Amino acid sequence: MKKMMLMHPRQSALLAGALASGSLLLSACSTTGQQAATDSHAATPALQSAWVVLGEQGQPVARAITTEAVCPALVQDGVATPMQVRARAETIAQRPTASNPALSKPSAFPVLTCDAPVSPATKSASIAGQYLPLPKPVVQKIVVIGDTGCRLKSKDNYFQSCNDSEKWAFKKMVETAATFKPDLVVHVGDYQYRENACPDGNPTCAGSPWGYGWDTWKADFFSPATALLKAAPWVVVRGNHESCARAGQGWWRFMDPRPLQQGRDCNLAQDDIHGDYSPPYAIPLGKIGKEQAQLIVFDSAKVPNKVLAKTDAAYQIYMEQFKTVNQLADAADFNIFMNHHPVLGFAAERKKSGDMQIWPGNLALQDVMQQLNSTRLFPAKVQASLSGHVHLFEALTFSSGQPTQFVTGNGGSSLDTPLSTPLAPGLTPYSEAKLDQFMNSNEVGFMTMERLPDHWKIQAWNQHGQLIADCQMQDKKTSCKLDRH
Repeated sequence: MKKMMLMHPRQSALLAGALASGSLLLSACSTTGQQAATDSHAATPALQSAWVVLGEQGQPVARAITTEAVCPALVQDGVATPMQVRARAETIAQRPTASNPALSKPSAFPVLTCDAPVSPATKSASIAGQYLPLPKPVVQKIVVIGDTGCRLKSKDNYFQSCNDSEKWAFKKMVETAATFKPDLVVHVGDYQYRENACPDGNPTCAGSPWGYGWDTWKADFFSPATALLKAAPWVVVRGNHESCARAGQGWWRFMDPRPLQQGRDCNLAQDDIHGDYSPPYAIPLGKIGKEQAQLIVFDSAKVPNKVLAKTDAAYQIYMEQFKTVNQLADAADFNIFMNHHPVLGFAAERKKSGDMQIWPGNLALQDVMQQLNSTRLFPAKVQASLSGHVHLFEALTFSSGQPTQFVTGNGGSSLDTPLSTPLAPGLTPYSEAKLDQFMNSNEVGFMTMERLPDHWKIQAWNQHGQLIADCQMQDKKTSCKLDRH
């Protein structure tokens, strides 16, 4: 086999061992049989994580993180090919971060990140004995999560109880969500929150890794997310916690589906104008009946909450990117726009006085979007928007024509104060939007989006699998009801 001849000697030895142990799968087996065969052989201890992420136009990419010095083989339908090195093991010199330099440190990545494209025709795939979930041509059930990490932040003097699975319930939520057997998992951003060291004498987070290196990514995301990484392919949205001044180095090494490029890797602060912004892309969901649906992924990691000056470089970047969103939306009948910062959501904070401060949606994005799409903000074929950032579940519908806004920022990080309902008359997340329905919850949980022949069923669930809210989208109209369980 020509591909096998090109292998590094160590990879050849590893592959030969895998063949001898029977961990390579035969293409004649059924998918179920192949999964059973792979699961019967424990993945090599060197393999830290393996999963599938979807990139532009839904291209599946197999990704692996390993402590080995060479990449493992990707086995597709019984044929093994070496994966490519995405990022080598290294410790990156300390750069300016969102924290005081004395509270920061260099980012250590003592692991090799590898990836390889997965052929759309592949029926089974594995890495080092671990079965990989493959994309389906028609996606029918999606699990949506967001804002999942455990917050350790000196600036706010806030240190979440990372050692308490009730007070940081991400892993429990993930294991519940995996039982729903999704075709696809969407994370709407903010994976890594352990920015600063747990204070001495604080038992609730004692021993936690901190900073932006691999140990923190593993503790905050990869270990607790295992059940969902094994359940389905992922679509990843970038949050403000993955901006270059925070966990951007890990974002580009581990998460983003596109190639890692020098200068866009967040290693040097002078390159942040390239590392903090990336073009939008679409992921087709297949056709049911006559309706072709797709996701549109938008990187809002660096967007501020205030309106940008027209001369600001970020304004020009976002303007060009929303022109691309308009073009992408033309390719499908039903589009779901996904970014981290809610364009049409609310945020709330309880003041020391006891009064509630309520903020509207993102003003910077609204200002850019209305230049292209008037008061609807979104292209006509965008029917829903998914976001995080606000640590609540929210559902907002509008009688003025804007898409339904869902916020799923209740994935486990420190929760926000919920808004009291009914809202004050006239309250709106955008000056030109007339709010029809609004509901919210600060229970830790996730959302499912189920695609049926004539409508979408959207449901919010808490970490125990109890229903929070039930919505139905049909004929450009969404109706929701809150479940008090």
